[in-house]
Amino acid sequence: MAKNILAPEMRKVVVRFSGDSGDGMQLTGDMFSQSSGFAGNDLTTIPDFPAEIRAPQGTIGGVSSFQIQIGGTEIYTPGDSVDVLVVMNPAALAANLALLKPGGTIIADKDAFTPKNLKKAEYESNPLEDGTLEEFHVIQAPATSLTKEALKDLGLEMQAMTRSKNMFALGVVLYMFSRPLQNTIDFIEKKFYKKPVLVEANKRAIEAGVSFAESTEVFGRSIVIPPAKLPKGTYRNIDGNTAIAWGLLAAAENCGKNLSLSSYPITPASEILHELSARKDMGAIVFQAEDEIAAICAAIGAAFSGNLSATTTSGPGASLKSEAIGLAVIAELPLVIVNVQRAGPSTGLPTKTEQSDLNQALYGRHGDAPVVVIAASSPDDCFYYSYEAAKIAIEHVTPVILLSDTYLASGTSPWRLPENGDLKDIQVPKFKGDPGKWEPFLRQPEFLNRYWMSPGDKGFEHRNGGLEKKEITGNLTYEPLNHQKMTKIREEKIDRIASRLPELTVSGAQSGKLLVVGWGSTHGAINTAVRELLEDGEEDVGFVQFNYINPLPVNTADILGGFEQILVCELNNGQFVHYLRSKFPEFKYRQFNKIQGQPFFTSEIKAEIINTLSR
Repeated sequence: MAKNILAPEMRKVVVRFSGDSGDGMQLTGDMFSQSSGFAGNDLTTIPDFPAEIRAPQGTIGGVSSFQIQIGGTEIYTPGDSVDVLVVMNPAALAANLALLKPGGTIIADKDAFTPKNLKKAEYESNPLEDGTLEEFHVIQAPATSLTKEALKDLGLEMQAMTRSKNMFALGVVLYMFSRPLQNTIDFIEKKFYKKPVLVEANKRAIEAGVSFAESTEVFGRSIVIPPAKLPKGTYRNIDGNTAIAWGLLAAAENCGKNLSLSSYPITPASEILHELSARKDMGAIVFQAEDEIAAICAAIGAAFSGNLSATTTSGPGASLKSEAIGLAVIAELPLVIVNVQRAGPSTGLPTKTEQSDLNQALYGRHGDAPVVVIAASSPDDCFYYSYEAAKIAIEHVTPVILLSDTYLASGTSPWRLPENGDLKDIQVPKFKGDPGKWEPFLRQPEFLNRYWMSPGDKGFEHRNGGLEKKEITGNLTYEPLNHQKMTKIREEKIDRIASRLPELTVSGAQSGKLLVVGWGSTHGAINTAVRELLEDGEEDVGFVQFNYINPLPVNTADILGGFEQILVCELNNGQFVHYLRSKFPEFKYRQFNKIQGQPFFTSEIKAEIINTLSR
């Protein structure tokens, strides 16, 4: 067994919890995240679910994991290689061992390493005993048996006692990182308050894990991760889906509108629907439709009636919504369409992440039907881009597609609750003159948006629909020149929004040999890679992140033109780089693509930057 490489105090550390789908690894990881947040650490997490709904128990295909990087410095990714790997069975070890650093720590439930489980994980012998793990620091904890011993007098069934072993593992890790237990106990009491016996069982299991770690002295001494220096404020850990839901609620409150969400459940976007369905106290109106087409058509109806309207989906659902998005474009209605991307095509890898719906968002409608496209970069800023999507949709009376993905949706990061003045006011473009002088497609001159009037407002009764409209009056017309003019107006309306968008800013070199470009969720890995290279003395690399895709920020050409080469990193086969080439063909682009259902590792980005510079 290798010597423990973990120091008594570390700036950051990566922990990965892994086990069977029924072992509660997501809950365990979430509770450790909460504990780390209370300790003042910055953090980013990523869950990893099986793609199969019911993969055979104990097999590699059924392994569920939760990874977290915590630190006393700013954390942008859940980490590359793992410092501490917690495995609840042999399959979890087999699935994750390649991620562990040499000399890293393995905490294994040795009770689960039975001949039957070893065979399911395709091990010919027990890796805890045959020397396979000699380069690692291995802690063999009898988690199952000690958990059952701690709970034996509670009257629980054997299966219920065994399921509590994840709390035993949590206790070991809490002790390992000097975490006080009270915050975790409070969380358990709140979560299981209706079942006191489960509260007691989980508390006992955690305490048993702590006692094991303390009495056996397997770590020598606890490890301290200092608090991170974050801006002052009130924080909570938030995942991307919850952040999107709250951003929409904040926008509705700011503009004085009711929020309507019309959606059909789909992985990985369903949690937005769940979250808003519990927010009736904040005026949210939630409609679960029978299919994706019904969902967006209902959302269009809600927008026409005067509500802040949204619909949520993933790639397959966005395909079904495409015709109705065209209706929202030609009717010029404010609508937020959230696409939480997953790996495709078709069903693809429904629990894995990808950025492969960009082309669909930009072009996935028949006819010339431009929409605003923006993308969030981290779980916490899903709140701000959700709010921004609603603001643009309302102020410019247009559909807006907000792109998130599985990585952002399920991952968590600390989010500072907004304070007064943090969120810009949303100005609803109401016609305030004589109703007799109003027409449905009368426009404000600066941005060409029409006024957003409800057909229920007295004096503003009107119809709208999917057939071409006469300029200003909105009456049905088949005039060829009018159709061309209206098509050009709808395009110009989107283009003019660029003047209101924040300009791009470059981190690192402001000009030079290489500009690294990211969009959406690639931000964390690219930002970390560039920062580390700058710290190592590399001076000719800059990094720019795109959150506004259509229209692009007004200074895009100036930024791209300041560098000899542009390296575009994305989790697809090159959709954004092709988009940039179509807009700015004069620049020299290189592309780095990962299409594995997993986010970028920082090490991958660094290696590609170094290789590009050396060419």
